[in-house]
Amino acid sequence: MRDRPREEAMVEIFREDPAYAVGLLNDILSDGDDQGELLVTLRQMTKAFGGVARVAEQTQASRTQLYNTLSEHGNPELRTLVAILQTLGLRLAVQPIKAKKFRAASVSPRQRARVATRASKAA
Repeated sequence: MRDRPREEAMVEIFREDPAYAVGLLNDILSDGDDQGELLVTLRQMTKAFGGVARVAEQTQASRTQLYNTLSEHGNPELRTLVAILQTLGLRLAVQPIKAKKFRAASVSPRQRARVATRASKAA
């Protein structure tokens, strides 16, 4: 009995469990150190959810461009990545790291209130 290639197996898993696919992408992004793995996983998701031809058409890229972009050594522009994700019904989001407390700036609440008051007086 011949084993299926990993890519085919992952495509089938993603079709059966889309939430797993999203969780896997989030895990890869949280690790933050393997762009190739992220892009290959996106290619597999592309195959699972509509096919490369459909995603290429909707992102206004050729199939060859899409395969190159979603290869292990691809380096997509942000707009290309966003277009691919949107075609898959996903979006890119930023979340604070839970282990660290996010601080937008070293401005105290009192200082923010002063700035807001000045801005409202100027308007």
